[in-house]
Amino acid sequence: MRFTDGMWHLKEGVRIEWMSNVERLRIEQETVDLLLNKVQRHRGDTLNSPTISAKVTSPSEGIIGVKLVHWAGEIDNGPHYDISSSTGHASVVHDKETNKLTYTSGPLNLAITTSPNELAFTFQDSSSKKLTGHSWRSIGYVADQRSPIYTHDDGMYATKQGYMLSELDLSVSEKIYGLGERFGPLVKNGQTVDIWNEDGGTSSELAYKNIPFYMSSRGYGVFVNHPGKVSLEVQSERTTRVNISVPGEEIEYFVVYGPTPKDVLRRYTALTGQPGLVPTWSYNLWLTTSFTTNYDEETVSGFLDGFEERGIPLGVFHFDCFWMKSYQWCDFKFDEEMFPDAGGYLARLKERGLKISVWINPYVGQASPLFEEGKAKGFFIKRVDGSVWQWDLWQAGMAVVDFTNPAACDWYSSHLKRLMDMGVDSFKTDFAERIPVKGVKYHDNSSPERMHNYYALLYNRIVYNTLSEKAGPTQGLLFARSTAPGGQKYPVHWGGDCESTFEAMAESLRGGLSLSLSGYIFWASDIGGFEGTPPPALYKRWVQFGLLSTHSRLHGSSSFRVPWIYGEDCSAVLRECVKRKILLTPYILQEALRGHRDGTPLMRAMFLEFPEDLNTYAVDTQYMFGPNLLVAPVFDKEEVTFYVPRSDDDRAGKWISWFDHNKTYEPGQWYTETHGFETLPLLIRPASVTVVNPELKVPEGDALSGIQLLVNGTLRRETTVEIVNPGQTDEVLKMLRVSPADGKVQCEGHSVEIVYVG
Repeated sequence: MRFTDGMWHLKEGVRIEWMSNVERLRIEQETVDLLLNKVQRHRGDTLNSPTISAKVTSPSEGIIGVKLVHWAGEIDNGPHYDISSSTGHASVVHDKETNKLTYTSGPLNLAITTSPNELAFTFQDSSSKKLTGHSWRSIGYVADQRSPIYTHDDGMYATKQGYMLSELDLSVSEKIYGLGERFGPLVKNGQTVDIWNEDGGTSSELAYKNIPFYMSSRGYGVFVNHPGKVSLEVQSERTTRVNISVPGEEIEYFVVYGPTPKDVLRRYTALTGQPGLVPTWSYNLWLTTSFTTNYDEETVSGFLDGFEERGIPLGVFHFDCFWMKSYQWCDFKFDEEMFPDAGGYLARLKERGLKISVWINPYVGQASPLFEEGKAKGFFIKRVDGSVWQWDLWQAGMAVVDFTNPAACDWYSSHLKRLMDMGVDSFKTDFAERIPVKGVKYHDNSSPERMHNYYALLYNRIVYNTLSEKAGPTQGLLFARSTAPGGQKYPVHWGGDCESTFEAMAESLRGGLSLSLSGYIFWASDIGGFEGTPPPALYKRWVQFGLLSTHSRLHGSSSFRVPWIYGEDCSAVLRECVKRKILLTPYILQEALRGHRDGTPLMRAMFLEFPEDLNTYAVDTQYMFGPNLLVAPVFDKEEVTFYVPRSDDDRAGKWISWFDHNKTYEPGQWYTETHGFETLPLLIRPASVTVVNPELKVPEGDALSGIQLLVNGTLRRETTVEIVNPGQTDEVLKMLRVSPADGKVQCEGHSVEIVYVG
């Protein structure tokens, strides 16, 4: 939100009280409390003006938090994000002679100038390099009379909308990333971003997955710990700052130090929640019924027969909306007219070796048999007069389940368990963005405005926990569209409603990379695009991209996504791409486990893997799949341009093509190539060891039989490969150590084939 007209003027109706002075401070163990006020010329300046209380803390090593409060009298009914916190790693020194307070947490320092009228906060690394901070006029309280709550006739008692404003400095050439799944440019500089979940599709500034966390190319990140609407002007209002504002009387942010981008993610996910793991079968190809298509048991069986006849491995079948009767979403019952023997049919699908997923949402239409029960028992969000909040968007007379009510959670969970007893393995947790904020009341009296984004977290949590309780640890799996900070604990998330165009395929990648820079390690897109029917060329190119994503699902709106509809050549492309992904299962499992430990995503923006190469910071049309594989999707029928990064391993060899090991690439160069539909730029990193298994027929097959290690170039250090248990994805079965001297593999009782590819 913008409050200014240039450097010197405020917008009409806006007043900002800037903090410029430390009036007093108190140090108590690892906490610093400061009282901030405006410029103080004489004692009279303490009258008729606000103060802001600042509290400095450190929840963990390398992270420093600042909480700014104007009025402390607000009622706080929550909700609040879960923050992991400990003590014993911070120290405070106040030098009264130099008027400087230094707060240190591991390698991160915060220097606060306490000289009269010279307030400044400077975050530095251990070498005293400035990361960010507050300089002149950057902490303030905004009183805005451009609001319905303001009435001029109230005179001096007129209520103005208040905002807390925190402006953090940017350095020359500094770039900002993240802020959730955003489909515009990967680099966020120059953008206005509102952290407010909306169902806007992938071709707009709106986003399903809003995360108030950004990462800087300067080696730090910032997490705004506020579940309500957070507005960021990223070098768009002040060209030297990120301006952060929230409505209300307080704001809290945490500066998360690196120094590398991976270190920032490691610390951020330790703060907000370690990413969850998923079952190995989820890496299979998923096929859905699509959204508004007509289908029954005969239709579905015909699709499955078609995959078998063409030798295309398929692991998961998903029933989208119309598995339930129209107007009754959700009643959690198969439409008996289309599926007269649903239990028997699911059993027959299981006999084919398939896992089953079904679509759900957190809403109950008035025609649903569950509506009256939910109304009678108080399971829905209510209006302030006690009636059920309803509207006709999406489902007629739709109510919203109130997940702050424990009884409602148990009720909702019981229907999921009933479906799991029938054979359902996973749920697509759709929607949860259109959550009302005005004139509503929650069971636990949570703030409706703060619940708008947070609601998605509650929704996914109850479904994920229900699945995990029944299936076991690491075996729970969602396909979720919306989320909030901490949602990385409840995977997987997909990119929402995209069009069937090359442009939408590219924006989907940007969205996935932005989410991966926000603490999420898994992501998928609707292969072929959701809206419209893809031409064959687009279908094949999206198949290549989608099968080099962590999760791969064929899904559309009004048309099916089975490949032969688009031509048998599409079937051939899909078959080869699925088999390649299955071959990569040991590599995917290894990198997922590492991501679970340290927050590093499998699909990585180039600079995340190569922060030393400045050319990578603006690249958003390619990515690294794990540390070893460069993927450049072809956003065209044939031609693609991509960049091969530099690294410390350049002297150990060259990048090589996955498809032709005689084809090499020089680091630090751009390439433009023409590719048929059998290939794309898929490059293997020099000095790397990539674990694969060509013998696998399904991802969840024997983890130890048939392992190969693909070695490219000369190894510069001992490389460790972890063979992860496909039945329990947090368990390592074998540790393989490859020596840089002789290339030998050290592993007791197990032989491994080494394949030198470069």
